[in-house]
Amino acid sequence: MGLEGLLFHHAGNRKYLNASERQRFYNAALGVDDSLRKAFLLTLYYTGARVSEALALEWTNLDADEGVIVIRTLKQRASIRSRAVPVPIELIECIRTTDRQERRIWGFCRTTGWKLVKKCMSAASIEGVKACPKGLRHGFAVACINAKVPVSTIKKWLGHTRLESTTVYLDLIGEDERDLARRLWKNGN
Repeated sequence: MGLEGLLFHHAGNRKYLNASERQRFYNAALGVDDSLRKAFLLTLYYTGARVSEALALEWTNLDADEGVIVIRTLKQRASIRSRAVPVPIELIECIRTTDRQERRIWGFCRTTGWKLVKKCMSAASIEGVKACPKGLRHGFAVACINAKVPVSTIKKWLGHTRLESTTVYLDLIGEDERDLARRLWKNGN
């Protein structure tokens, strides 16, 4: 699949969460009773990490002094690369409240992580092709674009090696595209 297939389903449906859907996902994640599962969902929300990358996190990957979570980029198997993604200190504190003694923070497998995201999407009334971990990751990238985070920084946070992999997120539709147009109109252009 080419890069053009990342944001839109072949039927033209959006494959990423927009701002409203991200907010609903966040609210649903906050409502999860189990602190370990809540922290996992919020980690994905705030970092744009892949499920497997989040599951590989160890306690040493939390850096409260710098306010970052250091994520090992697992998709690039040929080289070991890590990226530091800034997160609210409240997230690091939330993760620490899980109080697990194992080396890795989360005590479940990739399938369970995927199901947790799907369940949270359902609780947030998010349906369709975008209601999955990849939709959340892509939504993170789009949120970064909308917040005017430089593309080079988004590239680093997502763990991309090629800028082309990141610039695909500039191709927005719907409300996200209208928000960009409103900024243009606001400046009288």
